[in-house]
Amino acid sequence: MLPSRSLSSYLPLSLACSAAVLLAACGGSSPAPLLTLNGDKPIVVAHRGASGYLPEETYEAYVKAIELGADAIEPDLVSTKDGVLIARHDPNLAYSTDVDKHPEFAARKKTMSVDGEVQTGWFASDFTFAEIKTLGGISTDAERPQQFNGLYKIVSFQEIIDLVKAKSKDTGRTIAVYPETKNPSYHRALGLPLEDKLIDLINKAGWNDKTAPIYVQSFEPGSLKEMRKKGLNTKLIQLIDADDVDLKTGALTYAAPYDRPYDWALSGDKRMFSDMVTPAGLAEIKTYADGIGPWKRYIVSVKGTVGADGKIVDVNGDGKINDADTTTLAPSTLVSDAHKAGLLLHPYTFRNEKRRLAANYNGDPKAEYMQFFRLGVDGMFSDFADTALAARADYLKETGR
Repeated sequence: MLPSRSLSSYLPLSLACSAAVLLAACGGSSPAPLLTLNGDKPIVVAHRGASGYLPEETYEAYVKAIELGADAIEPDLVSTKDGVLIARHDPNLAYSTDVDKHPEFAARKKTMSVDGEVQTGWFASDFTFAEIKTLGGISTDAERPQQFNGLYKIVSFQEIIDLVKAKSKDTGRTIAVYPETKNPSYHRALGLPLEDKLIDLINKAGWNDKTAPIYVQSFEPGSLKEMRKKGLNTKLIQLIDADDVDLKTGALTYAAPYDRPYDWALSGDKRMFSDMVTPAGLAEIKTYADGIGPWKRYIVSVKGTVGADGKIVDVNGDGKINDADTTTLAPSTLVSDAHKAGLLLHPYTFRNEKRRLAANYNGDPKAEYMQFFRLGVDGMFSDFADTALAARADYLKETGR
């Protein structure tokens, strides 16, 4: 059963706009409240900075995201050998830096297990911050600009705090940061726990309260609970993952390490991420966090066309099976369920590439954003903050704002 309050989410844009105009005409000058938890306009979080345009999680990518107008910038935090928190999505530097172009570090290449996944590469925990600063970031998507690879350096979380404070002062608008404790159990096992260092940096920034321009997120409940217990009073967000979508049914699939939080796996807890989105799971999250950050497919999933051979049809004939060969399914009730539990909801990750857009969005990323805004999400993570902001402007105009 679809929540009745979200009916406009399923209307074509023209009809939804007409409905909004009529509503404003009948109800006077005051627009109807937004469907977000607190009635606030949804925020746009620049996922790893302006990662659609520049190598992710570099200083330049964060500056670009701020220039595009993002409400918040997101760094994933991993630790160096000397305990400096740096912005990298993965402890394995092979994925997003030019470390393989540095012969002086060739001997540090090795194989390690990260959250149960065996990886070969160079790991941040084997490098001092000074050594990290000699590396350049690279684009992790071959379809995105490659000409900036190696040019821009990796930044510490302290540098990000300093940047946000300076830009907030210069622009006159409040820019938030949205750090994630990345692979916290992995770091703890290395003797490089993230939590105390993060709390210390937040305290020194003067941001340790609910109204501060910061959200702290993690996939591991234990990390969030530990920080709360140790006195972190910022907004905390529980991330919720899955492995993939079964395109024959639209159901989410679960496989390690994307089936459950890794601290659950270590403790023998058999529950999966899917248990977090039940009413009971949301109620449990509310005891230690302020919101959830689910993969967007928990809210709107997609389904492909099954051919006579039982395989998914390559609808657009490009030789690949991806989101462009699918159509969206009816939204779940997760937005309203989260709000009923008193939780904010910030889904991830929205991108512009056509291969990542369901066919019924007709290649227009703004159509996807609009659907989620109409459903009442409190914010979203985007690699292209400018597109998300343009869609939000259209949405707010549609609601009479």
